[in-house]
Amino acid sequence: MEVIFLLIAISLILAGTFLFLFFKAMKNGQFDDNYTPSVRILFENNSKKTKKNQPSKPKSYE
Repeated sequence: MEVIFLLIAISLILAGTFLFLFFKAMKNGQFDDNYTPSVRILFENNSKKTKKNQPSKPKSYE
């Protein structure tokens, strides 16, 4: 039973450490991306969402 308390304590310390490092990286601008938004328009977007949103061609009855 004592091992459970030890494992819980270690996991909480580890989770707290990762949370601290995440906030430290956020504060230092690690996840800022200033380049991608400016060049996004240059790349062709072939996602399935755009194809589904386009109206289908009417069927011709011949």
